[in-house]
Amino acid sequence: MLFMSLREGTMLLSVIVFSSLSVSTALGQTEPVVDSSYLAAVYEHNVILNPDPRVPLSRPAALQHMQRNLDIYEQQAARAAQQGVQILVFPEDGIQGFNFSRSSIFNYLETIPDPQQESWNPCTEPGKYNNTEVLQRLSCMARRYNLYLVANMADLQPCPLKTDPSSSCPPDGHWQFNTNVVFSSDGLLVARYHKQNLYFEESFDKPPQPEIITFDTPFAGRFGLITCFDILFYEPTIELVEKGVHQLIYPTGWFNSLPLLDSVQFQSAFSLGAKVTLLAANLRKENVPLTHGYKTMTGSGIYTPYSATYHHAQKGDPEEGMLLVARVPVLDPLWAGQSVDTEEGLVGGMMVVTLKHEGTTACWEMLKMSVRTSVSSAAQSFEPGMLSAPETFNSSVTYDPFTFVPLMETEGEVNVCNGKFCCNLQYRRIQQGDSKELYALGAFAGKHHGIYFIQVCALLRCAGLDPSSCGQKVQEAESKFDFVLEGKFGSTYVYPSVLASKFVLEQPKQLETAPDGTVTMTHSNMTGGLVTACLYGRMYHLDNE
Repeated sequence: MLFMSLREGTMLLSVIVFSSLSVSTALGQTEPVVDSSYLAAVYEHNVILNPDPRVPLSRPAALQHMQRNLDIYEQQAARAAQQGVQILVFPEDGIQGFNFSRSSIFNYLETIPDPQQESWNPCTEPGKYNNTEVLQRLSCMARRYNLYLVANMADLQPCPLKTDPSSSCPPDGHWQFNTNVVFSSDGLLVARYHKQNLYFEESFDKPPQPEIITFDTPFAGRFGLITCFDILFYEPTIELVEKGVHQLIYPTGWFNSLPLLDSVQFQSAFSLGAKVTLLAANLRKENVPLTHGYKTMTGSGIYTPYSATYHHAQKGDPEEGMLLVARVPVLDPLWAGQSVDTEEGLVGGMMVVTLKHEGTTACWEMLKMSVRTSVSSAAQSFEPGMLSAPETFNSSVTYDPFTFVPLMETEGEVNVCNGKFCCNLQYRRIQQGDSKELYALGAFAGKHHGIYFIQVCALLRCAGLDPSSCGQKVQEAESKFDFVLEGKFGSTYVYPSVLASKFVLEQPKQLETAPDGTVTMTHSNMTGGLVTACLYGRMYHLDNE
C-alpha cells in the first residue's frame, strides 16, 4: 500500500539522520518527470572570527584574517569539484565574520565593480583594481575548480555626498554593503547583490534602492540572489519569485529561533510554500554573543518543493563545517528540460536517500479523511462530562502574544482565535510510554517583533507542564501526532513546516489552499516526536502600513 511504503521509507530515513546528519526526504507532492538536473553544494562554515571585532585592523592584518577562512573555502571547493559540483554556495559573513562597528570593518572592505556595467575576471586581470585580494582569490577558486561559486563579503562603494545633498549617503562619504558575489566557472564576476534587509548590522548600509539580481548558468538557467533576513520580506525575495525566478541562492548567518523560526525549519517551509529551490548555506557557531543574549548558528540545506537535503548540528556536536551535495531538478521555467531521478547513494561522503511520492490527489484525500474520521470517532466515544472545554490562555512566542488552547485529550478537535484570525486542529496523539508533555494550539495575527506582519497557526510542544512555558524553546519531544491543521489566511504566501525531535524535518503529507484563503496541512505517521507543526503566513502587503 502507498501509506505503508511511505512509512517504511521514512523509518529508513530516520536511521540515516543519526548516522550522517544529512537527509533527503520526500514531500507531499509529486516530483515531475524531468530530464535535466545539476549538482549543487552548500557549505556550513565554522567561521574563524576576529577576537576583537570592534578594534580596527590594518589592511594586511585584515587580509591575514580573511585568508584563514578562504583557505577553508579552497579546501571545500576542491572537495566539491571532485564530486562534480557545478555550483557551490558559502554563507553570509563567512570570510570576515561579524560584530564589527562601521569603522572597525573598514579594512575588510573591497570595492566590487558592478558586473552589469563592466566585465571583469579578477583571476586573469588582477591588476585592474587595487585592494581586491579577496575577489581575486574567489575568482581563481571558481576558475581552478571549474564551478560557479557564490560567496558573501563586505563591499565599499563611493556615493555622491557633495553633488547630491538629498541622497542617503552616510556622513563619511561612502556606502558599506553586505554583499553576495557570484563567479562563473572561468572566474568571471557575473553578479553582485547588496543585502536589502539588514538585521542589527551597524557596520553596513541599506542600499538606497532595492536590487533584484539574477544570473544565468549554462546548466540550470536563471538563479536569484538573497541574503539571510531578506527571506522574510517582499523585496527582494517575493519580487524575484513573482518575476518567475524559482531557483534562489541564500547565504545566511541565521540565529536559530525556536519554536517557529529554526534555520532548517523555515528554509524548508519557504521552499515548499513558495515552490522554489533554495540553496541555503549557514554559519556554524555556538554561543554567539549578541546585544540580546547568546545565540546558536547552524542549519543549512538544499531544498526543492520535492526533496530536502539538510544538516543541523545537535547540542554538544563539535563546531565543524559541513559540505552538503545534492542533485537538483532544474526549476527555471524557461529552461528546455527539467530533472531528475535521484537514488540512494553516497554523495559528498554521506549517505543521502531521496524518497518519492507516487500518491494521487485521491490518495491524499483518503489520508486526510482517515485522520478526520479517527478523530471524530474518538470524540464520539467520550461520555458526557468527561471533557470540559479547555480555556484559552496567552503566552509569548518570540516576543509575539499568541493565544493558545491546550490539548487536553489524546484525540479531538480544538479551535483558537487571536482577534479575528482563527485556527482549527483535528488531532490524534500517539503518546510514547508514560511521558508527560503539554501541547497547545496557538494563533497570532499581528506585527512580529514590531517589524513585519504575520498570521500563524502553530501546534507546539510546551517546554514544561505549565501553560506559561508554551512558546519557549524545545528541541526534543516524544509524542507523535496525526493531524489536520487549518487556518484562513489573508495572504497567498503561507509557509508550512513540521519539525520533529532533534531538528528532524518531516514534510507534510498534503497541503491544500482554498479560494477563500483557507490553508489545510495534513500529516500522519510521524517518525519522531512533534516539536512544532506550523502554518506561517506572511502579510507582505501590510508591512508598510
